[in-house]
Amino acid sequence: MQRGGMGNMQNMMKQMQKMQKKMQEAQEELGEKKIEGTAGGGMVSVTITGQKEVVEVKINPEAVDPEDVEMLQDLVLAATNDALKKVDELTNNTMGQFTKGMNLPF
Repeated sequence: MQRGGMGNMQNMMKQMQKMQKKMQEAQEELGEKKIEGTAGGGMVSVTITGQKEVVEVKINPEAVDPEDVEMLQDLVLAATNDALKKVDELTNNTMGQFTKGMNLPF
């Protein structure tokens, strides 16, 4: 009876190792993705990686008004938050496949 239990445990460990490898591959793929957030109808765009590193900020010259710098700041902030939200959604969709049905306490 113990023999069968050990075989089950080894099989389970192999499955966990496979899942861990797939999770690592998925995280690497996420890091390579570029996600764009926009604001002001595309007047400002911010591109970030799947690891939440800002790699590009584009500002349409029409969005630059020396009399209203606060508006431009708000647009940059909104575009950045839009990109971050999209990364979170992508991460949840990608990594969530590994935790479905596991009933984890966190």
